[in-house]
Amino acid sequence: MKSPSELSAMRDELEGLYLLYNSPSLIHPDPLEFLGNYKDTKDREIAGIIASSLAYGRVAKILESVGSILSALGPSPYEFLMASSPEHINGLFRGFKHRFTTAEDMACLCAGMKRVIERFGSLEACFCEAISDRDEDVLPGMSFLAERLSCEFEGGCNSLIPAPARGSACKRLNLFLRWMVRRDAVDPGGWNSIAPSKLLVPLDTHMHRICRRIGLTDRNDASLATAREITRSFRQIAPDDPVRYDFSLTRLGIRRDSDPESFFLRLERKGKKEKR
Repeated sequence: MKSPSELSAMRDELEGLYLLYNSPSLIHPDPLEFLGNYKDTKDREIAGIIASSLAYGRVAKILESVGSILSALGPSPYEFLMASSPEHINGLFRGFKHRFTTAEDMACLCAGMKRVIERFGSLEACFCEAISDRDEDVLPGMSFLAERLSCEFEGGCNSLIPAPARGSACKRLNLFLRWMVRRDAVDPGGWNSIAPSKLLVPLDTHMHRICRRIGLTDRNDASLATAREITRSFRQIAPDDPVRYDFSLTRLGIRRDSDPESFFLRLERKGKKEKR
């Protein structure tokens, strides 16, 4: 694990990466791009849950699937869901399939969002019901929101909403929270009740490999415990915004113009200087 001085030395390289890749022109292809179509936060949070929950598999298929669902919900997903009966929602996505996700799964998710909004007023209000200033991170609110959204699924198990209580890193939910809580050139924001300092890194196998390579964790599993450990390291670099570098770091190895090895070598050289 990196020492505080080594983490501090990483800041300049991470900031350089942020300035290079954190641009609206570099969002595509990423399901995040759909959120820019919604100015109203009530629409954006619904679109965000849908886009993030389907963010697994090939990116071309992800964009196709998210686009088809949001197209069915019309220009205002909020108004559509609030005006729709459960029967209408159940029949809306007939024939839809995204890897493990079925039309029934998607209908259950939309019904779950409708029920949460009717009870709490918004997805944000539901999330905030279970989080306080004393909490280290967003885990309590994320767990509560996941439980409420999963009520429509028989047994609470499905391909769309992870179970934080089972140790899942909840990459897709944390991705959604990054989109909705942060506001910069890439992340549109909209949720103003949660501090970005409480966000968790959206951890998948790609991000896990990067973080192991740069010494932010030596854990072998891409679990919730690992995501929290990595986030604590990032919090020493950027206390108010520990997921600031998430979008930029995940461009490494994805974009053809990236040079991950040069980036890693620069970090390693700086780390060696700090140890002298």
